[in-house]
Amino acid sequence: MSEDNKIEFTEREALFYHQTIRPGKIEIIASKPMASQRDLSLAYSPGVAVPVRAIAEDANDAFEYTAKGNLVAVISNGTAILGLGNLGALAAKPVMEGKAVLFKRFADVDSIDIELNTEDPDAFIEAVALMEPSFGGINLEDIKAPECFQIEQALRERMNIPVMHDDQHGTAIISAAGLVNACHLTGRDFKDVKVVVNGAGAAAIACTELIKAMGVRHENVTMCDSKGVIWRGREGLDQFKSAHAIDTDARTLAEALKGADIFLGLSVKGAVTQDMVKGMADQPIIFAMANPDPEITPPEAKAARADAIVATGRSDYPNQVNNVLGFPFIFRGALDVRATAINEEMKIAAAVAIAELAREQVPEEVAAAYGKNHQFGLDYIIPAPFDPRLMEVVPSAVAKAAMDTGVARTQIADFDAYRHALKARLNPTTSVLTNVYAQVRQNPKRMIFAEAENEVVLRAAIQYRDFGYGEPILVGRTQAVLDKFAELGVSDPESYHIENSAVSEHVEPMVAMLYKRLQRRGYLERDVRRMVNQDRNVFSSGLLKLGVGDAMITGMTRPFGQSMTEIRRVLDAKDGALPFGIHMMVGKAHTVFLADTTINERPTAEDLTVIATETAAVARRMGHEPRVAFLSYSTFGNPAGKWLENIREAVHILDEQDPGFEYEGDVAPDAALNPKVMAQYPFSRLTAPANVLIMPGLQSANISAKLLRELAGTTTIGPMLIGMEKPVQIVPMTAIAPDVLTLAVLAAAGIAG
Repeated sequence: MSEDNKIEFTEREALFYHQTIRPGKIEIIASKPMASQRDLSLAYSPGVAVPVRAIAEDANDAFEYTAKGNLVAVISNGTAILGLGNLGALAAKPVMEGKAVLFKRFADVDSIDIELNTEDPDAFIEAVALMEPSFGGINLEDIKAPECFQIEQALRERMNIPVMHDDQHGTAIISAAGLVNACHLTGRDFKDVKVVVNGAGAAAIACTELIKAMGVRHENVTMCDSKGVIWRGREGLDQFKSAHAIDTDARTLAEALKGADIFLGLSVKGAVTQDMVKGMADQPIIFAMANPDPEITPPEAKAARADAIVATGRSDYPNQVNNVLGFPFIFRGALDVRATAINEEMKIAAAVAIAELAREQVPEEVAAAYGKNHQFGLDYIIPAPFDPRLMEVVPSAVAKAAMDTGVARTQIADFDAYRHALKARLNPTTSVLTNVYAQVRQNPKRMIFAEAENEVVLRAAIQYRDFGYGEPILVGRTQAVLDKFAELGVSDPESYHIENSAVSEHVEPMVAMLYKRLQRRGYLERDVRRMVNQDRNVFSSGLLKLGVGDAMITGMTRPFGQSMTEIRRVLDAKDGALPFGIHMMVGKAHTVFLADTTINERPTAEDLTVIATETAAVARRMGHEPRVAFLSYSTFGNPAGKWLENIREAVHILDEQDPGFEYEGDVAPDAALNPKVMAQYPFSRLTAPANVLIMPGLQSANISAKLLRELAGTTTIGPMLIGMEKPVQIVPMTAIAPDVLTLAVLAAAGIAG
């Protein structure tokens, strides 16, 4: 990425960001109700005495009855703030708040920042050690060397919870992951590479120690500081530098770099010249990580050696060494097994997991976040920070390493379940759909993707197969689909099933079937053939009707109504069924089903009954006990109006049917969802807030679904098309690949369709 792509902002904008809404970037929110006197009595006195006594008897109960097990302190004294130097503890607070936010955003770890106003290492150590009862882990940050080594070592020895100085080990773990992949691409082995490290501060020494632990030989690493090469016998070296001194005739960075395979820079801007790069080995690996400006920029390095692999600490160049790939997930895994430390094996496990993740097919979320495609190669050896799979992969590897090395106080018996739980922490959709995903993997289905020339659809199709849900059947022009595969970096496009209506063997039986169906509706055979050849929805629906696939998904390239019209030329509703749409709104602690949000503009009482019964069935298949509310502007006739009879008649029909679920109507949304308002109607048949909301008409339903999606912070699944003879789904034109994939899996599972 060029300098033109660098994210720009003014000082005023940065200050406004930190000042507006409320000063700073964090706040404390209670996780338990605090609405009544009883709540307060349980939260504080006298109820709080019960967990107090339990913890006094067994210290491990603190993990059960307090937030300790998910709470990390981010602690600094401000002696090395970013690249700004020693600006003091108070000036470090914006950075530490930011670190706390990153913990929460990326790994659902609660975090609080603490700034200690001392440069005395002993005072710092004593202050932090005394806080052990409060926290599940300690993240040290922005502490200058060499004091940071002394502080971390002392705290690791004194404290029985994980302690990690992220400036050291975070950079080491991410750079090690990148080096693993750079060596993989260039056919190198760690035990054979010659490495030059420029810089001898906290991060440089941590990077050096980690790659040595991973197999790089001590004698193959030359470390340099501001005075040149650190060679055995050089005077004035402290214990941390002398540990990495070697026998060598090289005295300068330029001399050390001659023939070197790898350069690790954690020093200053411009420390490396193009001539130095030219003197390195073939396919040199250059990690120029000086902050904020690298030792040599990627364009400069590439101009000197086109075969170079270059990484920096900056987001405006490829291969960013970004600590956020590591520390949230490392602490997540350590906390989840109540580890007593973060040891070398856990760091190595994290580095290997991150490296392996970069080699996998990159999900659409990452492309959407960065506005470009990523695929493993010279410019993508480190995963992007917004790759959602980091939350699943890295903590699992760290937790397992903690268990294997004996520092875990609890054990994870089922890592598949643990990985699902990790995903559910950040993506509520996944927790709702976990069982559905597992069901489809056990019983894969052939899924027809009607618009396979569309990149979003093709990404979803690739993930559908990669995740084990079944075989994607890709409808489109063969060469156009293959070209799109090439753009996405798919190595085996020939292994995919492509259906091209221009050459498909299914065209003739499809034309015959469809002509018989439409010949009395004003269509000649040539009209039918033209539709089959030119309309992907018609052709795809025909494939589904003929049994070539088990389910179908479309909608990205044309409006819902048009797609539905084209599909209905081929497919009917189920016998006695009414096609309609459901939006599933998934929040952190609740899931609500809204219907009909797509098709029936003014449903009759009978229609409302069918919609309610079928939506309740979907809710039940999704693991929810349905409680149905027929919504209105009126609650039990107050206020009166002329649009209530359909709703009341639908309730009467259900009374006669005894459907096996709770239902009530007519009720306004507050009387259906708010327990306090519900209590005003003791005769209501709802025993708890409704989770199936049947809307009186399409207009209110569709508006409500979109308002909830935009304003309520919920995850929206749908619309799910219900009631067709075959499982078929129409996604919104604004959908991204995960949306398409989710509806495909729901269709494959028989949940939607």
